[in-house]
Amino acid sequence: MNLKQQAAKHALNYVQSGMVLGLGTGSTTAFFIDLLGEQLKNGTLTDIKIVPTSESTKKRAVGLNIPITSLSEYQRLDLAVDGADEVDPNLDMIKGLGRALLREKIVEIHTDQFIVIVDETKLVNKLGNLGPLPVEIVPFEHQAHVYWLNTLGCRAELWLEQDGKPVITDNGNYLVRCWFKQGISNPKVLARQLADRPGIVEHGLFLEMASQVIVSSKAGLRVMEPKT
Repeated sequence: MNLKQQAAKHALNYVQSGMVLGLGTGSTTAFFIDLLGEQLKNGTLTDIKIVPTSESTKKRAVGLNIPITSLSEYQRLDLAVDGADEVDPNLDMIKGLGRALLREKIVEIHTDQFIVIVDETKLVNKLGNLGPLPVEIVPFEHQAHVYWLNTLGCRAELWLEQDGKPVITDNGNYLVRCWFKQGISNPKVLARQLADRPGIVEHGLFLEMASQVIVSSKAGLRVMEPKT
């Protein structure tokens, strides 16, 4: 069992029969979905419903016979489980390199408990030190949005598929990846700037959202909680 699988397995300890779960998108969450499917199949867990954050997560869950529901039916979720691309000491995160940041954020703000599962390579002292920040933009005049993002002290590039066409999200939007050479100096200020800009649909800064972060490493597992 690799480190991602170990973190995913530990997250199952937070799941109880009868819960409605939000399930994220990405390689680590995929392990969790597989393990959840196993426990439902063998009867360890029963009466679980999930709200998926992407078409890929939905497809994986359906393939394991995990019932699908929606926020229209359940306005509050018992628990959400997802991975992260970066986690800082305050449990602020960069997410969305799995191309589902908008739906992830919509689902995960509707939960009473948000569990994040990562391996130790995702831990950073400063957000933006490890990789890019994904930003979802509307296709209309998309290059203008890319130009503007480049004024924020980063190198912003439209995310392209291997064939040179823009990456398109499940929502029909484009994605931009923003690299900050020295990391993101003030995530809250940047989040506000992005939220206020027309044409910027959503960003991958998930601030003050995680209830616990399960971190797997070669030395074992540990659970990080927000500082009080």
